[in-house]
Amino acid sequence: MLDRLSSSQEDLESQELREDSHAPGCTRISECTDRQIVRVTGTLRTVTLRPRAGVPALEAELFDGTAPLDVVWLGRRSIVGIEPGRRLIASGRIAMSHGRRVLFNPKYELRPLGKE
Repeated sequence: MLDRLSSSQEDLESQELREDSHAPGCTRISECTDRQIVRVTGTLRTVTLRPRAGVPALEAELFDGTAPLDVVWLGRRSIVGIEPGRRLIASGRIAMSHGRRVLFNPKYELRPLGKE
């Protein structure tokens, strides 16, 4: 109890996300390796429209309390429900780009708002 009182809000949120990453069939982002097919869960920290090679790309950073993961939907300017603070489950093949884990065009499930 004393640890929870002395911890920062960010530490508490990271701990909660780490516990949630134990969802059935999900892998912690920190344990994902290049070219591995994974299913991960976490909270979207940022969502940005950033063109890649002249093609629109919606980029989001997913965080599960252990590590960040860039999620990129190529050819999309927006997706209903994809917004900062939203929890989701994403699956696909991990790629490494500039030292960061990336999922391109993943399958995803939005978590119900009541569960947040």
